[in-house]
Amino acid sequence: MVAFGKKLKERQIEEWQEYYINYKLMKKKVKQYANQIETGVLDHRNVLKDFSRMLDNQIEKIVLFLLEQQGMLASRIAELNEQRDTLQDHPDISKITELREAYREVGRDLLKLLFFVEMNAIGFRKILKKFDKRFGYKFTDYYVKTRANHPYSQLQQVFKHVGLGAVVGAISRNLSDLQERQGSYLSIYDQPALPLQDPVVDSLKSAVDRLTHSTNLLNFLGQHALIMQEELPTAEEHADDQRYHFMSLLLNLANTFLYMINTYIIVPTADDYAMSLGAAATVCGIIIGSMAVAQIFSSVYFSAWSNKSYFRPLVFSSVVLFLGNIMYALAYDLNSISVLLIGRLFCGFGSARAVNRRYISDCVPLKIRMQASAGFVSASALGMACGPALAGLLQTKFKIYKITFNQETLPGWVMSIAWLIYLIWLWISFREPALETEVNYAPQESKAEGNDKLEKGLVQPLLLTAAENQQDIVEDQELDESEEAPEESCRPANSIGSAYRLLTPSVKVQLLIYFMLKYAMEILLSESSVITTYYFSWSTSTVSIFLACLGLTVLPVNIVVGSYVSNMFEDR
Repeated sequence: MVAFGKKLKERQIEEWQEYYINYKLMKKKVKQYANQIETGVLDHRNVLKDFSRMLDNQIEKIVLFLLEQQGMLASRIAELNEQRDTLQDHPDISKITELREAYREVGRDLLKLLFFVEMNAIGFRKILKKFDKRFGYKFTDYYVKTRANHPYSQLQQVFKHVGLGAVVGAISRNLSDLQERQGSYLSIYDQPALPLQDPVVDSLKSAVDRLTHSTNLLNFLGQHALIMQEELPTAEEHADDQRYHFMSLLLNLANTFLYMINTYIIVPTADDYAMSLGAAATVCGIIIGSMAVAQIFSSVYFSAWSNKSYFRPLVFSSVVLFLGNIMYALAYDLNSISVLLIGRLFCGFGSARAVNRRYISDCVPLKIRMQASAGFVSASALGMACGPALAGLLQTKFKIYKITFNQETLPGWVMSIAWLIYLIWLWISFREPALETEVNYAPQESKAEGNDKLEKGLVQPLLLTAAENQQDIVEDQELDESEEAPEESCRPANSIGSAYRLLTPSVKVQLLIYFMLKYAMEILLSESSVITTYYFSWSTSTVSIFLACLGLTVLPVNIVVGSYVSNMFEDR
């Protein structure tokens, strides 16, 4: 992710530069406060007081400019309304067309103002978060609570965009009234469900949805799902509405849920299965881990495949998982540990979690993307708990012809049936989204035609400024090193090597820590049945209950750590 300070500077509207949040100055002040506290020049109370005053001044500057611009837009709409009233008595097609274009022009200017407010709101959230992380305070909670509920609050103008909704409504209503309705005299208030087919109105709605998007529990879950969300306006959001299909999203979440069940359903019985095939009980670690090893490779080719299709990778995943579970179940009667391991490798090769994540990132509209991301994390955590719990219920033994069904083989048979049902559901209900045009990652030159870009979908940054001074860029990188990454990180990675080269040193360290955490967790899960049976004489059902309870704690613990503990200590 490119540093926010640099992105903010690039995407500022040139004539409004002096009214934006001075993000770079405030970052320097945060660093300066830290040094002054260490040397004893300032105490914590003076730092909080000084920083609060600085934020108040920044907000007041933005709000006064915002009110001025709202007033100008309101005056322009009032003048256009007078022309509209005149045309109602003496209709003139050419003048009506000109009037509609004039309303659209106001809408484009309003869109610029909405983006102005959005970038400033993002800047405030980021600087408050940076302050909290540096000093370990709950300053954000204090500041927002005291300012937002005050009768003279200016913060509401930034975060709740008071008044802008009325301007959006005025433009939408007047464009709707001027639209040809084939003799209908109904207004937008009579038919609220009827969409207004106008690109400016669609862009305004998308901008308002993005602006009202708030950080809450769903935001945390979305970040935990590693589904990154672009905070600054980049692309036309209503295109996602055309690609979005609820049943397809549900199928992606179901795929995630079933895959996590498939991963952990064998954990309570893997040691017994290994012993029944003549191997040591500790081989269960290899049986369980082989699926994760295969997933390393599947994540790469599924990521590359999702550039062209979502449906075909999901079908392939379901077929491979179906075959893998069949092989896992048949290994008992074939008395072959090799067939067992190959079956688990097949299950790992069928991991489509990369496709599930990408579908949410690419095809789900921004206004519900966090809910979908939260659903992804919840489905994963629930599947992790349901897998062992389901294994605990499969305590039976019988034969059909020469095929044995017992607690070791039933997980394979149950999951193969589940994936077969899922495959049929996928084939009937999934809708392949329209492919996006290929993104050009080359740097783009500055252009003055900002309004045309706004109407065409906001693919390009708004009125890009000239190249920044190199020293400023270096300073900004030093102040925000944790947010910095090469621009080439935007390109898709089609191999493990290319993905590794895109990582910054700090990200590599974090991934190493993540690897060690997963390593410790998998050791606990994989050997839990062996250890508890040897030392405590636990039955398979007891181990299943233990692992299910352990899985249910994953999400609550992550929420506590991510929402509270991480605000008390630095990332380091």
